[in-house]
Amino acid sequence: MPPAQLPADLARLPTEPVDRLLGPVSRFLHVEAASGVILLLATIAALALANSSRADEFLMFWQMPIGFRLGAFDLTYPLKHWINDGLMTIFFFVIGLEVKRELVLGELRDLRTASLPIAAAIGGMLVPAGLYLALQLGKPGVGGWAIPMATDIAFVVGCLAILGSRVPPALRILLLSLAIADDIGAILLIALVFTDHINGPALLLGVIGIGGVAGLARLGVRSVPVYSIVGALLWFAWHESGVHPTIAGVILGLLTPARSWVSERQFQAIMRKVTDYLEGEKWSGATEELSPLWSVELAARETASPLERLETRLHPWVSFGIMPLFACANAGVALSLADVRDPVAVAVMVGLVVGKPAGIVCFGWIAVRSGIARLPERVSWGVLAAGGILAGIGFTMALFIASLALRAPVLDAAKVGILSASVICAVTGSLVLFWLLRKPHPEESRLDTTAAQSAGA
Repeated sequence: MPPAQLPADLARLPTEPVDRLLGPVSRFLHVEAASGVILLLATIAALALANSSRADEFLMFWQMPIGFRLGAFDLTYPLKHWINDGLMTIFFFVIGLEVKRELVLGELRDLRTASLPIAAAIGGMLVPAGLYLALQLGKPGVGGWAIPMATDIAFVVGCLAILGSRVPPALRILLLSLAIADDIGAILLIALVFTDHINGPALLLGVIGIGGVAGLARLGVRSVPVYSIVGALLWFAWHESGVHPTIAGVILGLLTPARSWVSERQFQAIMRKVTDYLEGEKWSGATEELSPLWSVELAARETASPLERLETRLHPWVSFGIMPLFACANAGVALSLADVRDPVAVAVMVGLVVGKPAGIVCFGWIAVRSGIARLPERVSWGVLAAGGILAGIGFTMALFIASLALRAPVLDAAKVGILSASVICAVTGSLVLFWLLRKPHPEESRLDTTAAQSAGA
């Protein structure tokens, strides 16, 4: 049978609805598990240098001025500022993409499915913040009440990866959805709370820029360089407005289309047309005849949505570059036993270690008992509580919020609390999960054995 007469279905891999749902999540979890190790190494290196004889040089390195000046216009800031306000905008852009994906394609698209992670996330934010306020009300560190509200999904997934097939897939997805909901709460806090002053004209320019991006998308502009230039101008406008520029990154992520420009049927038709052309008598392979192949290249790229393409390309850079760099610039703090007993550090630890799992379990229980949610398969209340302990690993987002909310020396104490709580939650949560899930699920064990036999064959 000639190739042109083969059924169209044989020209592509079979897909199921579940593959489209879990495929992006699986890739995301795979990158996060590996990046957690890199993030941990960067943190250890920052702590080691900050407590060494080179501490002053290490800390001063992040204050090195970088930028340029054109006449009266001066855009020079410390290196740490460029990381926290510049590179972290890309980090928040990826968060915006993840939120959009979850809202359109993932667990948060269905209200009943999303009700448990949303309820758990609300509890995991309110209870830690309440405990922190109870311990710091009227004290210098009261402004850091939002610090224990955060969850660092990179370290959480890294801990889950260590436990392997013991961990129910539903728990991974639940914690991922919970972290996304946490991020939404943190983003709203940054926009509404941590803004000292507003530059009206710059903010108006930033809003107009957002409208311009939406307009370009409506016109069908798909050029990444065009959006990159507009995004850079947008970042500058929001940076000068007084509102933290990372909010611009989140908004751009949410505006990114989640639907592909070329449908599968269109792509198949284009491929069929080009195949017929290539097999025809007129095809000679000359340069001027390559136009049909260029249309295939464009169609192949545009069959994937802009959201999926950008998330796939940027996520490794964020996970293996920006987040470790942020950790190096912000996790370096001199440690001593006295710092752990500091009231601010204690308040952060109580919020993350006690408040986070308590809020997740209590609000999750209320959602299940009221009938608006249900526990996923193989996720008991004990397993959910252990996952809640892991969610107390605040790290990246907690350090980011701390840098916005507090100043030294209170900031240093908060960092000690964040680091200490993250270690306690990582170790305790992993051990509890290991004890509760001592044996892999029989069905998963059978599937793993079958897969191994197939691979060997």
